[in-house]
Amino acid sequence: MKKPSYLHSDSTIAIVSPSWGGPSTFPHIYQQGINNLTALGFTVKPYPTATMDADKLFNNPKLRADDINAAFLDPEVDAIIATIGGSDSARILKYLDLDMISQNPKLYMGYSDSTSLTTTLNQSGIVTFNGPSVMAGFAQLHNFDDSYQNYLKTFLTTNPTTRTLPTFSHFCHGYPDWANTAHTGLCHPFIKSRGPQVLQGNAPATGRLFGGCIEVLEMLKGTDYWPDFSFWQQKVLFLETSQEKPSVEYIRYWLRNYGVMGVFEQLSALLIGRPRDYSEHEQYVLEETVLNVVKEEFNNDQLVVIANLDFGHTDPQIVLPLGIQCKVDPQQGSITLMEKVFSGQ
Repeated sequence: MKKPSYLHSDSTIAIVSPSWGGPSTFPHIYQQGINNLTALGFTVKPYPTATMDADKLFNNPKLRADDINAAFLDPEVDAIIATIGGSDSARILKYLDLDMISQNPKLYMGYSDSTSLTTTLNQSGIVTFNGPSVMAGFAQLHNFDDSYQNYLKTFLTTNPTTRTLPTFSHFCHGYPDWANTAHTGLCHPFIKSRGPQVLQGNAPATGRLFGGCIEVLEMLKGTDYWPDFSFWQQKVLFLETSQEKPSVEYIRYWLRNYGVMGVFEQLSALLIGRPRDYSEHEQYVLEETVLNVVKEEFNNDQLVVIANLDFGHTDPQIVLPLGIQCKVDPQQGSITLMEKVFSGQ
């Protein structure tokens, strides 16, 4: 895997909108995210599509891809972060210059609908990052505690040989209505976390991280951007659900499809992010369903499965680097990155 360089306090971050034109709809939320990035010491360089009218952006998928291609080629740019997710970034994939991008690895980060990009770019040979976007994550950063703010900056600006990803004692289910400017940068009330829930497994498992939003991955199945059968060997697959709160039964069907494809037999571990807007009871039902599909329906009783982890559509969220070797310890419920995430010292 080709790794990008880690960032410095004066690094330049390109801002792109690969999916929904959220900044044109809620410019105050976007601006708060930009403010928080600059407060971390970074220079931001918004590309034209970053703030483009949402309708124009939707109707011009090639323009979105053109900005991403340009950002990877731009010698001033050290990293690229998506403004927000959406629902149709799969439409831009055919316009990406994957050969060029693979020769110019840079930190690309987003989540939710950015899954189509992080997984496609990762399959082209570069490490990509499932993590906060400008409007959902960075815009609220100043309202998270110091430990998370320090974690996020440290993750992006250091390059240790190994690092164990943190767990957070409290979390929130999304944000109050963005149409009200008084809600800028706010989160819903924080709730005490149940912590990682080890559903199955005894011994530590190792493998390379891969995954993202389960609904977005559904859009890629059967396309040229879906991994080959052999790709899944010794992967640590992470899956999370969107703010649309898919039903447990739909998640059962989607997981069943992975079982039919023979994915579970090849994985080292399966990680499930904390589902947004699920009640505690619904979380239990989801966890029972995941284990039922993996263990009972497809007879994978040795696969390490951990749920309720700090990634996805609840905040705060850890950063998961696709393509990096990690160790999943079911005794501790922990994830440790076992190699340097970035190039260089």
